[in-house]
Amino acid sequence: MVAAGLPAAIADLSELVRIPSVSWEGFDHDHVAASAAAVAALATGTGVFDEVEIVRHPIPATGQLGLPAVIATRAAKNGRPTVLLYAHHDVQPPGQEADWDSAPYEPTLRGERLYGRGAADDKAGVMAHIGAIRALLSVESDPDVGIVLFAEGEEEFGSRSLPAILEAHHDKLAADAIVVADSGNWDLETPALTVGLRGAVAFNLRISTLDHASHSGQFGGAVPDAMLAAIRLCATFWNPDGSVAVAGLHSHAADTPEYGEQQLRDETGLLEGVTPIGSGDLLSRTWYQPSITVTGIDAPSVKNASNTLIPSVRVRVSARVAPGQTWQDYFAALEAHIAAHVPHGARWQIEDIDSGQPFLVDTSGWAAGDALEAMHEAFGKEPVLMGSGGSIPFIADLVTRYPSAQILITGVEDPDARAHSPNESLHLPTFEHAILTEALLLSRLNARSEA
Repeated sequence: MVAAGLPAAIADLSELVRIPSVSWEGFDHDHVAASAAAVAALATGTGVFDEVEIVRHPIPATGQLGLPAVIATRAAKNGRPTVLLYAHHDVQPPGQEADWDSAPYEPTLRGERLYGRGAADDKAGVMAHIGAIRALLSVESDPDVGIVLFAEGEEEFGSRSLPAILEAHHDKLAADAIVVADSGNWDLETPALTVGLRGAVAFNLRISTLDHASHSGQFGGAVPDAMLAAIRLCATFWNPDGSVAVAGLHSHAADTPEYGEQQLRDETGLLEGVTPIGSGDLLSRTWYQPSITVTGIDAPSVKNASNTLIPSVRVRVSARVAPGQTWQDYFAALEAHIAAHVPHGARWQIEDIDSGQPFLVDTSGWAAGDALEAMHEAFGKEPVLMGSGGSIPFIADLVTRYPSAQILITGVEDPDARAHSPNESLHLPTFEHAILTEALLLSRLNARSEA
């Protein structure tokens, strides 16, 4: 039944990809509203839900209205458990369109991959849920399992109104198991259950040295400009081998699967002659060690450069927190490092902090057992328990709100999906296997008497 429904799932996914639902500030949020409406229509179209609604709530820190999420609910019957199916319908900005081989919001099929922003992260997660529900209904027209579909609208911008959503809709979102379809698989043929996530701290760091720009020829060499100070400060974040040099940051000790340097090169596009950074096992560096990346710099472009000393520079710092350390402790250590290493007495300030806690999944419960069996049956291969260098900050919020719920982190991505990057894509055979996995899981939960 999954194979028969795949063309419709791909067509519906393509329509979602065509909606540029970027949740970042500076983008048209009417597109996010349109995306929410499309997801709500898909949920309604399944015919399984008792209620489908689009909700918006204020961001607790600012009072600004958050972006629309979709909540669809069906009550459990006859003692069956309830499962919450999570995904997000907002997407990252496209970046430079010239870096794409096809238009980012025009879904394009090349070989076995569907290209487009959100094709993998995470509109495919939304459609994996919808496709699995459709498959379940094709064999069980009136299932007993309780189902909650929760499609968030601002995950890519920090899930800022999520606490308010969880507060206002606590009972509707309560579940025995939570499936978060926002991760990946080991490779094109091998499924994975994600069992570890790094946390995140991201912020803008402003460095200032002058109250106005000055002639670089007249005063260069005597007056420090902000670019010099920013570069020297940021360089102190790393040791010569590229590992993080900030005191007080922790790593997590855990075994990792075999993973060689050539696989790293193949999956990341590391150029010939460029060496990996860090120390220790390769996967431990991305799954269980802290990292710091400068992801953006606000400064004059080369085209607009003039012979002046730049008075102020702003950089975007994206840091990842190893499991076992809170983002608060990580941020305190990083802030102390900045204060101790800012050069030439430059002034600095931190703005627009986004954060999320790391997370380790408990796989001892029945839900994980059912999920691993479903993966094995759908893919025909033993699933891998893997960590992730990425972050899904809201999971810690879900655990706080629903401490008895079993968390399952799944996904449709593969190592070449290029989520957040130009030429993001979805491997369609993996998409089919992911839908089948979830359909089998829903079928198992529909037959399970314990909740």
